[in-house]
Amino acid sequence: MINNKTITVVLPAYNAEKTLEQTYKEIPFDIVDHVILVDDRSRDNTVQLAKELGIKHVILHEENKGYGGNQKTCYDKSLELNSDIVVMLHPDYQYSPLLIHSMCYVIANGVYEVVLGSRILGKGALKGGMPLYKYVANRFLTLTQNVLMNQKLSEYHTGYRAFSAKVLRHVNYRVNSDDFVFDNQMLAQIFYAGYEVAEITCPTRYFDDASSINVRRSIKYGLGVLSVSISYMLQKTGLFKFRIFSN
Repeated sequence: MINNKTITVVLPAYNAEKTLEQTYKEIPFDIVDHVILVDDRSRDNTVQLAKELGIKHVILHEENKGYGGNQKTCYDKSLELNSDIVVMLHPDYQYSPLLIHSMCYVIANGVYEVVLGSRILGKGALKGGMPLYKYVANRFLTLTQNVLMNQKLSEYHTGYRAFSAKVLRHVNYRVNSDDFVFDNQMLAQIFYAGYEVAEITCPTRYFDDASSINVRRSIKYGLGVLSVSISYMLQKTGLFKFRIFSN
């Protein structure tokens, strides 16, 4: 706990057997109260390893629900446990669990309700091995999103996020996509609800066992991201109403 606030780390897992142990062992249990692993029907031994590591809350999807569907289960369970702060950490060891302290203290002290670990602040992305085409696409999409949504984030595409329970109860994340665009829909909902978002510099690691999506799905994701940003702009102007912004 920090300031008597219960902290939960959620691990949306899919074929994470090779990197789960390394990720789990770097979680700072001096402040973290719960760890939830939701397995999205992995084809490897992720679930067995999670239990061997002593992760108490292991949830197995009976069918693959997708990245967004996995997060929905993660957040539902974290709220069920009466968590005050929830950190979403990928179990593929691409993001450093050692930043959990910094992210949670910002929220626990009431400075911000949402904190993102940004790979773009500083030189973490390219230094960590992010492919150049992904870096360029990230910068282009982020610039476009900032213009459409009147925001100033360094990136919208990080998978390292911390939220207060207040935010999770306020935004209607359950109506979002079950695919990768879920992350951007959630950020749009957070901004629409009037919350400000903090960012901290986050080193990242790209290696063979780290998760990634192929070019076809990347294109689909990029188009989905632009659609979310346009929807946000139209919702803010009052020209249209979209379900993801309903309470």
